Amino acid sequence: MENKTFYNEILIEHNQHPLHKHKLPDATLALEGVNPSCGDDIVLQLKLEGDKVVDGAFEGSGCAISQASADIMLDLIIGKTKTEALHLVDIFLRMIQGKATEEELEELEEAGVLSDISHMPARVKCAVLGWHTLEEMLTG
Repeated sequence: MENKTFYNEILIEHNQHPLHKHKLPDATLALEGVNPSCGDDIVLQLKLEGDKVVDGAFEGSGCAISQASADIMLDLIIGKTKTEALHLVDIFLRMIQGKATEEELEELEEAGVLSDISHMPARVKCAVLGWHTLEEMLTG
């Protein structure tokens, strides 16, 4: 029960007071991610210097899970290299499938609270929208 309360508090905080939900005027990369099944729509924006993500933001609308997940993701990847960010995407996506190890979950920091989404199939696409958009942006 305590874990669910913590999960809810983190999602509510990131949804109601997102640090990264704004336009990033000096973004070097931007990509729209859409979840047609529920209408979630984000535009992920990153500022890269060399191989490092030095800033990031997102705009758009959607459910609390999609918006909070994108905000949590940006908290985690800002300051990381593209390779490190893609490593975290891989762990997050495997976590959602129930395939990440405890050690890997620790690498996800706050994003690890979204592991319960794996038990809510209808919400999985919401949680992974930002992460899939980031992966496509950095590998495309």
